[in-house]
Amino acid sequence: MAAGREGRRPKPARPPDLHLRLRSELARIDEQLRALMSSMDRLQGLLDAVVAISREVELPAVLNRIVTTAMDLVGARYGALGVLNESGEHLEQFIPAGLSEQEREALATTGLPRGLGVLGHLIRYPEPLRIDDIPAHPSSAGFPPGHPHLRTLLGVAISVRGQIYGDLYLSERLDGRPFDVHDENVVVALAGAAGIAIENVRLFERVRVGAEQFQRLLLPTLPDVRPFTAAAIYRPAAEPSQLGGDWYDAIPLPDNVVVLVIGDVVGHDLHAAAAMAATRNMLRALVFDQSNPPGAILARLDRALEAITNNPVTTTALARIEPEAGGWRLRWSTAGHVPPLLLTPERRVAYLLAEPGLPLGVDAGQPRPDHSRLLPPGATVVFFTDGLIEHPGHPIDQSLDELAALAVAHADLPLPEFVQALADHHPSDGHDDMAILALHTPPA
Repeated sequence: MAAGREGRRPKPARPPDLHLRLRSELARIDEQLRALMSSMDRLQGLLDAVVAISREVELPAVLNRIVTTAMDLVGARYGALGVLNESGEHLEQFIPAGLSEQEREALATTGLPRGLGVLGHLIRYPEPLRIDDIPAHPSSAGFPPGHPHLRTLLGVAISVRGQIYGDLYLSERLDGRPFDVHDENVVVALAGAAGIAIENVRLFERVRVGAEQFQRLLLPTLPDVRPFTAAAIYRPAAEPSQLGGDWYDAIPLPDNVVVLVIGDVVGHDLHAAAAMAATRNMLRALVFDQSNPPGAILARLDRALEAITNNPVTTTALARIEPEAGGWRLRWSTAGHVPPLLLTPERRVAYLLAEPGLPLGVDAGQPRPDHSRLLPPGATVVFFTDGLIEHPGHPIDQSLDELAALAVAHADLPLPEFVQALADHHPSDGHDDMAILALHTPPA
């Protein structure tokens, strides 16, 4: 009996349920994959947001884009960016987003937030701040009348060149949950990119202002051209940091004669600006030879430019206005330039269409045709560059018609306000710089 008992083998332990283990492992892997996909989506969203912010070239647009992209990244209902004053102690600008029209109207009378409460806490302690219950926070100071009653907050400081520029505030996730550490990490990364974007756009602004000032220094102040009145205006291209080649000039000569010129050098850089200045100065010297008509002057200019410069192609219109038999005689020649516009005292408007000739710098041997037109007393002649009318979505004839209608609509304005109105309401898309030069003949 004992031997029989010793010969029995113990039953093996029951193996675990492999099916359950496999399901558990697959569930764990699926959870990890979902987390990985979520992280990848967040990373892609962050990259897209950085690209979107860096495309803006105006500071207000950059600041608004920072707020809205941060809201999109973490799914926040409200967002705002507070810009600090020079002392870094108070807000001087506050850009909110997500407010309804009714909420905006309710807050209209409260004015700019003063940086109190939890907003002030982030100003004093510029570390990432996550709050799950704003009213319960020790720094909470309540909400002004009409302000949405918020519960959660995620705040991150934005630095530019090592200095705190402002604070980014987000509130109320759309799913009702509080902000988590992943939200914080994404917004901190966005704030770093935002600081670079803000610095870049400020640099762009300085370059743009400098380029525009340089461009205006190259353009003349119109002289006294009595008995005529004249006005001019220059507008840089919408694209920042671009110099242009547009210019204008008015040159009074003896015996109540005045010469007008407007031109456009191809290109948007220092070379174009320098070529514009050289061409304008050379043309000024040639104009004082009163014996030559405009076409002959342009021909001499073209030959001179070809011989002593490597200037790019240039379009220009040169006109001479002189007294004749109770009115004024306009003599002009163009080198590939858009035709001038004539506005009569009766508000009849017409473009002075004539053979344009080739632009300067194409073929100096070609003849330069001259044209002539009798102007009545009280007429206005408008010279302009193509930046005033060019629009990729519109036929050129449509833009010319719109400009003519603008001229008629504002014909009663004094000449400076008249050219200002044409520049303000121009039919172009603003991609190119533009110049307008207008002259009004004396009344009878």
